Parts: sequence; structure tokens; C-alpha cells
Amino acid sequence: MNEPLAERIRPKNLDDYISQQHLVGKNGILTNHIKQGIIPSLILWGPPGIGKTTLANIIAQESDRPFYTLSAISSGVKDVREIIEKAKNSGGLFTSKNPILFIDEIHRFSKSQQDSLLGAVEKGWVTLIGATTENPSFEVIPALLSRCQVYILNSFDKEDLIALLDRAMKKDEFISKRKIELLETDALIRVSGGDARKLLNVFELLVNSSEDPVKITDTFVLEKVQKNTVHYDKTGEQHYDIISAFIKSIRGSDPNAAIYWLARMIEGGEDVKFIARRLLILASEDIGNANPTALILANNTFQAVSVIGHPESRITLSQCAIYLANSAKSNASYEAIGNAQELVRKTGDLSVPLPLRNAPTKLMKDLDYGKNYKYAHNFENNFANQEFLPKEISSTKLYEPGNNPRENAFREVLKNRWKDKYKY
Repeated sequence: MNEPLAERIRPKNLDDYISQQHLVGKNGILTNHIKQGIIPSLILWGPPGIGKTTLANIIAQESDRPFYTLSAISSGVKDVREIIEKAKNSGGLFTSKNPILFIDEIHRFSKSQQDSLLGAVEKGWVTLIGATTENPSFEVIPALLSRCQVYILNSFDKEDLIALLDRAMKKDEFISKRKIELLETDALIRVSGGDARKLLNVFELLVNSSEDPVKITDTFVLEKVQKNTVHYDKTGEQHYDIISAFIKSIRGSDPNAAIYWLARMIEGGEDVKFIARRLLILASEDIGNANPTALILANNTFQAVSVIGHPESRITLSQCAIYLANSAKSNASYEAIGNAQELVRKTGDLSVPLPLRNAPTKLMKDLDYGKNYKYAHNFENNFANQEFLPKEISSTKLYEPGNNPRENAFREVLKNRWKDKYKY
């Protein structure tokens, strides 16, 4: 019994696959692809331990295709070319039976390694399936990304994880023979961090280290499973918990805590570009127009760490984190776009007012496109009081300035300009 439990009960078909119903349910998009026998090159994006590798294997099996696999951690350009050559000789060009090349952690491939895949994907020698825990928009080169569909895999919820445990107890050759009482699951699920592989490995450890009957309670789990809370696992629960603590410390204007959590990530070997991207998001989401320079510094930080790399980039990240922590805070821009999107979903495609429409042709001008539009620069203070929203939502205020010096100044300007339209 050398094979881990997670491998022994790995699903072999779509019917056994738990979760991701938006992709592999009865009417899921991947289910339809498999039924039609047409599998596009694709990127599976989601957190660790949610079944990306399993899904790739199932796609190959159910579509009856040759299956080749590479790990971005241990493979180079030479390995890629060797696999592509094998794939060329095992499948027909531009047929529904093109071999599948699965690359785990494709975000770890360098630009040259990703470049080596382009020709094979474009010419139909292989159907590429890449798995990544990182945003492919940043980690996959545009030329390759444009040739792939990106599908997002969601984290397992509690019911999914319990279903996995139930399957193990019923179907695994060894576990099913044991007398197991699953009395509580909260600690077990918490320890796993939502990673199915880790959940099953911990479950197997608990069962193998105990005599029958095995009564699994939260206390039992915490006593048996030794967790080193200082350890930083950049592919598991610690990865998400520590970046969360880092962001919340900056949002809470505590530079000391921010630098501590930054150091935890750096010492744990976290990807510096991942940290910089989160700072870039925070600069808009939590600071915004309270200090617009924050976005400029965060963007420059991202560019700098991409060029500098580790370890020197830690200094730039430290500078940026301290600056953002000390900046005035406002989530007004974040709230405004959320309010606007909600309004769009409720009201649908409202017509653009005629004065705001573009009129490049005579017919459009005859239809009054652009008529009565007031060109702001022709008026005093470059402002003309006119309607810019569809009439159905006229006077709807979506942006509420934050309570900070810069946005309080915005509020005064808006109050004077739009006193008859919006209430500021």
C-alpha cells in the first residue's frame, strides 16, 4: 500500500468527479466538448488540490486520446520538444484525436519554454492542457494564452470535501475495511485548507495511526496532526492566510505588521511578482483617489521586481508596503464600480442619449446623433451642465467620495457642479 489514498481513489471518469459542475456537470462546457469530441487547448486555473490533474486525465480518457504529461518544475525545452515529437507520431494532424499534452504548474515555465509549445499547439500536433495556481494573464505568454481557453476551477466547499471522505471510506480497498466513525469534520477540513489531496493524506494518517474503531473528532485531529505554524507553504493554506494578513495589515494602516508578513512570505520563497500584484490591486481597491500616487508606486514596484528579481526586490516591496500602509485609505472607487455593475445587471442595455452618440455618417447626423452635445471646453471652467446618463437612471449617484482630504475636495467640486442633479 505504497500508493497514497488520494491516488487510490482518484476519479477515472466524469461521473465520479466531485465539484466543478459548471465545467463537468450535465451541461458543463467541458462535458459538451468531450461529447462532441472536440477538445480545445486550455488552461485550468485554480488553487492547489482541487482536481486539475485529475480533470486533465479524465478528458484524455473520455475523449480516447494519447496522453503525455510534463511538470514545469523538472522539465526543460529539450523535454518539451521530445514529447512534442512523440505526440506528432502518435496522432493525426488536425483530427479530433490529437494527443493531449498536460503541463502541470505551467506558470513555472520560462518564456522560452512556453515559446517552444507555440508551434505544436498552432499546427495541431498536440492539444495543450496547462494547470496553474496563478493568474494565467500574468504567467502565460500572450501568444500561448491567445491559443487557449481559460477555465477557472473553484475551491471545494465543505460538502465536496465530506463527499471525498465518504468515498474513501466506502470505496478504498484498505480504508473501507476499517471501522471509522466520522463524528466531526471541522478540524480536518481546516487542516486541509480546502486541498483535497492534503485532506485525504491527513485522513489516511489518522486512520493508519489508530486502532479500530477510529473515532474522528476535532480534538482527535488536532492532537494527531502536528502543524508547524511557522512554516510557510506557498502552495497551500499558509499561502492564502499570510497574503490575507499582509493585505489586511496594509489596509489597516499598520506598516509594522505589513513588513512582518512580507518577511514571512519572502523567507518562505513566495513569488515576488505575486506579492507585487497584490499590492497593485490594493493600491486601487483600498487607497484609490485618497492618494493616486499609491497606484503609480505600486505599478512601478511591480515593474521593478519583475526586472530585479530576488533577493534585491525585497527592498522595493518593503518601500511600497510601508508607503501604502501609511497612505490615506478609500474604497470609494471599488464601491463605485460595484454599484455601477449591479445597476447595469438590473437595468440591462439602456440606450445611449442621442447627444452623446458618435455621428461619423450623414445618416447618423440626420437621425440627431450627437445633436445638442455641449463641448465642455467651450464653456466657463470647462464645464457644461448636461445629461450623461440614460434617462431611465438619470440622477443616480454611484460614486460617493471617501472621507479623506483629497476626496473631500472632490466632494466640494461635485457638490458645486451638480447641485441640481446629484446629492453630495
